[in-house]
Amino acid sequence: MDEREYQQRLGEERARIDAIDSQLLPLFLERLQCGERVARLKREVGAPVLNPQREREILERVRQRAGAQGNSAAAFYQAVMSITRACEHGLLEQGSPLRELERTASRELPKPVGRVVCQGVRGAYSHQAARCLFGDGEIDFVPEFSQVFQQVDKGALGVVPVENSAAGSVSAVYDLILRYRFFIVGAVDVKVEHCLAAAGEGPLTKVISHPQALSQCSEYIAAQGFGEEAFSNTAAAAQFVAQHRPAGVGAICSREAAEQYGLTILEQGVQNEKNNTTRFVAVSKKPILPEDANKISLCFALPHTTGSLHNVLQRFALGGLSLTKIESRPLPGSSFTPEGSFEYDFYLDFTGSIHSPETLELICALNAELPRFSFLGNYSELAARPAEREDT
Repeated sequence: MDEREYQQRLGEERARIDAIDSQLLPLFLERLQCGERVARLKREVGAPVLNPQREREILERVRQRAGAQGNSAAAFYQAVMSITRACEHGLLEQGSPLRELERTASRELPKPVGRVVCQGVRGAYSHQAARCLFGDGEIDFVPEFSQVFQQVDKGALGVVPVENSAAGSVSAVYDLILRYRFFIVGAVDVKVEHCLAAAGEGPLTKVISHPQALSQCSEYIAAQGFGEEAFSNTAAAAQFVAQHRPAGVGAICSREAAEQYGLTILEQGVQNEKNNTTRFVAVSKKPILPEDANKISLCFALPHTTGSLHNVLQRFALGGLSLTKIESRPLPGSSFTPEGSFEYDFYLDFTGSIHSPETLELICALNAELPRFSFLGNYSELAARPAEREDT
């Protein structure tokens, strides 16, 4: 086939596609109008927008009629029904508590912010994150992540790490976020630069640090032939080495922590990745929704139906919203479902503002449709920055 024939035949097929599209569009618009009339009927009797049984029946009928293209046809119809539901939710203005939250929540943190709580001790990366977010106000420290959330429940602000560019998600923190469902009111990326520090002289045979830090420095530790032991926190490891001076034991920690506890820095930059960054979030019992916030966090469960996650994610794509994080965690105490899998909660971050009417409509619609749905906050995320020194 030469180029001229190719272009001619391609043009003919494209003309047919355009003709089909010209027929599809009026039918699609007519279907949306039907959906609007259905929404008004449902409003009169208080019926929910989503009817899972009817949607399953429609999709099964489409699959059977489409034959070999059954799955493709079902995906097309799922998209149409998703768009129709979104229109119906908008007409019914469901999600009144979320609409009221958006209208009444404070637009800025109180000044002073009050008590801030981190896991670890002074000099920890969480300490650096808290100072980036809230300045040098009152910052307290507790040994465990769970204790941070317990203090938030009493009115404090908490700062916790959620993910690292090298070691991945901090699963224990995501479990706590999903359990407590407090509001996220800020986030910051802290550049992580680990060093090897010790208190005494003599060769080292073992290093101690938080498991994530040990993972982030695994190549260096292996090359040196060190043994390793997990500790509650990088700065707590430095504090332990400084106080107890165990023979042959060093700490993997930040330069700030080493200086804070008077350790000698033996080597800097021992992490596997030079651009290693940890993302921290600030959690609060009260919502703060700044007008210029640009990231939203949600959590929810999903119905046990084929394509349920795809259908939810498609809603964000249709709204032109960009997802930046999705995390799944098994529900505590959950057992196998009939489909042979555990029940999960999903945590999701995406760019956007709840103050945008379109985004608020989407969140309200998801709230009406999804089990265990929670809006976790709309906040700004500070750009990555190097760890700050104590004297700055």
